[in-house]
Amino acid sequence: MFMALLAQLKVSWTLLLALANFTYLLVGAAIFQILEREAESNNRNHFQLEKLHFLANYTCLDGPALEKFVQVILDAWEKGVNPSGNSTNPSNWDYSSSFFFAGTVVTTIGYGNLSPSTVCGQVFCVFYALFGIPLNLAFLKQLGKCLIVHLGRLEKGMVSVVPHKGTVEVLTVVLFVLMGSLLFLVMPPLLFSHVEGWTIGEGFYFAFITLSTIGFGDYVVGTDPDKEYISLYRSLAGVWIILALAWLALVLNMGTRIMEYLVVLTHPGFKRQQEDEEVSSIKLEDISKI
Repeated sequence: MFMALLAQLKVSWTLLLALANFTYLLVGAAIFQILEREAESNNRNHFQLEKLHFLANYTCLDGPALEKFVQVILDAWEKGVNPSGNSTNPSNWDYSSSFFFAGTVVTTIGYGNLSPSTVCGQVFCVFYALFGIPLNLAFLKQLGKCLIVHLGRLEKGMVSVVPHKGTVEVLTVVLFVLMGSLLFLVMPPLLFSHVEGWTIGEGFYFAFITLSTIGFGDYVVGTDPDKEYISLYRSLAGVWIILALAWLALVLNMGTRIMEYLVVLTHPGFKRQQEDEEVSSIKLEDISKI
């Protein structure tokens, strides 16, 4: 009934998307607040209690000195130095880790657990991202085209098995999504969970947050100082990110088209109004050129 009312009022497709997106943000913010605020308060209280216990056990240390030491730990963490362990911890800037960092820059993931600390490094990072992000987008677009070609070949190969064209298209998309999910969303998280000592849920969480380019930085591969990683571990993770992003972009594009098709199928007025808006925008462009 609500959607029918919107159709009767001839709400533009752009306005509907803006309203849906804003509502989605408001609802998400409320749910995140409900789920996380109490845990944050408990963690903060626990940390303050631990500081008080530490001061009680080590009477030679006063409050300001402890706060200064905590600040040193925070500064080290912000600069990518893990405060736990010792100076023999693996470097964050060996070639494999640097390759992984470069990948997080051009893909705009930006975990936030590591960043350049020198002025030269920061300036280079700006220009590297300035040229690298468009280059990576062009590469992902071309890679997506290659995937579409293989998708077409897969569809042609299934025609002999399933003669109905509509059924073939649906089966091809389903098979493409399932194969990609197994290759990019199932096997890598299981591997990361095994290597990093995460739960399977944490592995899937890391994979999705990474491939969606959200990149919170709460889980990052190859950062545990108590583990010994193979030298190419983070580089291989970087390659996985690039290939999986191309596949995921294609899947999301398919999902968007399917949603638009369903909306148009159930509410034909949206299609007509969208076409009218496109015609109006073209006319405005022609007028501006005169």
